[in-house]
Amino acid sequence: MTGRGIPFRKMHGLGNDFVVVDTRTRPFALTTARAVRIADRRTGVGCDQLVTIEPPRPEHPGSAAFMGIRNADGGVVEACGNATRCVAHLLMEEAGTDTVILGTLAGPVVARRAGRDSVRVDMGRATVTDAILSAERDPRHLDLGQPPFTDAVAVSVGNPHVVAIVDDAEAVDLRGVGPIVEHHDLFPDRVNAEVVSRRDAGLLRMRVWERGAGITRACGTGACAAVVAAVSRGVIARAPTTVALDGGRLLIDWRDADDHVLMTGPVATAFTGVLDESLLP
Repeated sequence: MTGRGIPFRKMHGLGNDFVVVDTRTRPFALTTARAVRIADRRTGVGCDQLVTIEPPRPEHPGSAAFMGIRNADGGVVEACGNATRCVAHLLMEEAGTDTVILGTLAGPVVARRAGRDSVRVDMGRATVTDAILSAERDPRHLDLGQPPFTDAVAVSVGNPHVVAIVDDAEAVDLRGVGPIVEHHDLFPDRVNAEVVSRRDAGLLRMRVWERGAGITRACGTGACAAVVAAVSRGVIARAPTTVALDGGRLLIDWRDADDHVLMTGPVATAFTGVLDESLLP
């Protein structure tokens, strides 16, 4: 390790893990190749997503910083709920505040403290929509020709999701069907795929295949999409709902007044370190 390495922080939200690099005072060009090397769990640090904290952008007035996101395959991501909580927590700790505005490619988001190591994020407006599709289809009843995604729901939470509502989320071969759905021709920007089952009036079980990352232990925007899809199909009422993921639970509230989704959940730091220059050619 040399003095020319780049400091980083390894964080996670319910096991959805990130390498977070602050580039506000030390610029760092996170290319696709660099992201892939750093994300590699055998030869790099290992993570689901690479996250950069960048200077605020003029299109997001009042924001404390801009959050850049790349998946483990190096692809650029518009939004990530778990990463937003982590970065927002860092910025609030840094500024000694209880609220922060964070710029993303999906637009500005507002985050607030919800406890010592918990953050609530207004993820913005979520909709059942065909805007994420390459052709006109009914977004509430989407047939992708791959069970259980033969009667799925297309949802935008700043990034694209397709949700299959099933009797038992545990029984789905998500590793087999996930990559097929991710690369389906109907999704020009690929898609995150969720399988969701109802456990109780206020409890959903969700598993997720994230585009560019595969099966992850949690997906914040996916949990938001799951609640929107379940409400739209009449599976649950429009009320605060707990979503149980592989890594833990998130509280999701799809607000009736403006269709914004509020997501509340924990944040954690695993360790800090320095990216060796061998990862940064």
